[in-house]
Amino acid sequence: MRNHTPITIEDFNGLWKRGDVETTPPDHFSNCNNIQFTHSGFETRDGISLYLNLFINIRRIYTFVQETGESLLILDSAGNIYDSTYGLTVILHVTGMTDFAYVSIAGRAYLSPHNSVVGLENEFIYVYKGDGTPARKAGGSKPITSDGAMIALETAVDGHVEEGVHIFGVIYETDTGFLSAVSEQLSEITAIGGKEVDFTLPESPSPYVTKVHVVATKAIDPDLYNHDKEGYQFFRIPGATVVNGVNVLQNVSFFDAELLEDVTHLQDLFSELPACVNLTTYHGRLVCVNSYTDISLLRISYPGEPEAISEIDGLVVIPLDGTPLTNAQEFRDVLYVFKQIRTFALVDNQDVPSSWTVMVLDQGVGCCVHGIAFVLNSGGVNVDYLIITDYSGVMLFNGTYSRPELSWKIRDYWFALKRGSFNNIQIINDSLSQIIYITLPQRQMLIGDYSNGLDPKSIRWCPWTFAINTTTITLVETNKLIIGAIKPITQLPTTGAM
Repeated sequence: MRNHTPITIEDFNGLWKRGDVETTPPDHFSNCNNIQFTHSGFETRDGISLYLNLFINIRRIYTFVQETGESLLILDSAGNIYDSTYGLTVILHVTGMTDFAYVSIAGRAYLSPHNSVVGLENEFIYVYKGDGTPARKAGGSKPITSDGAMIALETAVDGHVEEGVHIFGVIYETDTGFLSAVSEQLSEITAIGGKEVDFTLPESPSPYVTKVHVVATKAIDPDLYNHDKEGYQFFRIPGATVVNGVNVLQNVSFFDAELLEDVTHLQDLFSELPACVNLTTYHGRLVCVNSYTDISLLRISYPGEPEAISEIDGLVVIPLDGTPLTNAQEFRDVLYVFKQIRTFALVDNQDVPSSWTVMVLDQGVGCCVHGIAFVLNSGGVNVDYLIITDYSGVMLFNGTYSRPELSWKIRDYWFALKRGSFNNIQIINDSLSQIIYITLPQRQMLIGDYSNGLDPKSIRWCPWTFAINTTTITLVETNKLIIGAIKPITQLPTTGAM
């Protein structure tokens, strides 16, 4: 031993699973588990403590951030979603829901039940206001004849309604700001000009409808009007709004020049939004990815109106290849859309979504359903890149995929994962602690510490195993890791804890 030259290991760099064991570098382990990294070494990972004990099997959790604080949206194995602020009060139940998509817009949570492959059949997107009351279907129905009469009458009182035929209708506004299509029942007058109009209005039976707005066409030449009320532009009349339940509106007066807010586009809206597998936002629009009947279809709302999606102009078809869309994310003003081994790009051309051009970006790399890393408790973008999980590994994406993959050192470990269970993978980026957390198909976890650098050489990997079957993760209080679990067969019913 006197002539032996010792090998000095100044830094420990985690797991190495690539090639033969003999090829493992001296500063890596060919097998390690349950460690966390210090500056140049490692120690046993911290233990876990009980965050919430709900006595349920947890399938999915998300952090729901509001102005008043944050809570957890929790899905159990019985198809129930809870808001942790309100304990075990069910805010949504959907039979057969084993997973759900979530996005937060304007302090509200939009929820979509799915099975990790497609949106559930005959199901819809729901909106939750964050107040403990049950979530309801997003969107809403237009006024129908059974809601009551819609009658317009020109009065003898002097006003500004211009001479000619005017067609009137109403639209409903819900408590989330959604505007319905124009009513089935329309009323017309042939105005002599210079008078006011009185209205009898319908009443919505829905508790979610808060306001009723009167809409009108501009004056139509009586000689050109054939009493066919279809095909005309409708505009909201300024000030012609009542609280739902008020059936009379009198002394309405307006010039045609005041009719500026065109509501004709509302005629083509979905009254109910089909359930999808992923929800995200792009340029202030809600993006719905992959429904049960349309696995390669995006449904995209009007800007600033997340529940308003046109059945005609709000649809984008991604090239069909028999495989479903899995994910979508806005990055650097581009909407990137993914299948499991495909990546596409779309750019908003300031026209309707159906006119956007779909570009094929990569035909060999894609993303799984929960495979874009949430950054802290927000979206997936971290300054200059996305972190994405694919069959080939954990990838950095900045408009193109960086090679070698971020998981290059553990390639064999990653390739051993069950491809048929990649929908169990979820990834979160704690950019403060500089750790990537990943749930794995076998219900355990993998962490990547990138405090020494976010590149294939510097990142340090290690598996984490627990006495619980981890199913889902999220971050609260900025960077506190929360783990959801399901009950192992041999374990007493104290799981479901986080």
